[in-house]
Amino acid sequence: MSSVDWGDAPTWIAAVFAGGAALFAGMTIRSQRQQIDEQRVFIGEQSANLQLERTELRAVQEERRWAQAKQVVMHFETFGEEQDDEGNAVGYDRWVVRVTNGSDEPVRQILVRFGDTFNARTAVETNAQHLPDGGRRAVPMDLLGPGRTAIFESGRWSEQAVDNNRPVAHFTDAAGAAWCLNEHGLLVSEVDEPSGQ
Repeated sequence: MSSVDWGDAPTWIAAVFAGGAALFAGMTIRSQRQQIDEQRVFIGEQSANLQLERTELRAVQEERRWAQAKQVVMHFETFGEEQDDEGNAVGYDRWVVRVTNGSDEPVRQILVRFGDTFNARTAVETNAQHLPDGGRRAVPMDLLGPGRTAIFESGRWSEQAVDNNRPVAHFTDAAGAAWCLNEHGLLVSEVDEPSGQ
């Protein structure tokens, strides 16, 4: 068996260099692990920041999507032509619904439905009543400009039928999204809902 010759200078020099190289390699690996850990932390922070930004952008986009539709309002009341002996209205036989576009852009395909079955019988654009057509429009109404109001009227029914067929306004905003607005002021996107038309 051979033994190391401890008196040989080249062996000493080789051993010192080999030990130094091993020490340097160990320190380099440790430094790289530390850098990798720091990069993981940094990437984690960046991912969290990106997620927050995405969430914020989605919220802004969703608010923009709803902004115009929120400016469309519906007012309604019942009407009747029967009168008592003193000329006071008695009972009611129809709905009269006012849809106002309070936004800066037009809305399209405006339709007032009563219950699940009946569409409005008439539509009149109030801002156009001075025109020869008296502001009468087809149902559904193709266009309602910014700041304009349309009056929709139901057919004539019994009081019970009027009570059972509450008004809901359907319309499409300037971006092409379909909406419905019920009697309680609840605005619903019709993206995932059947339009009922």
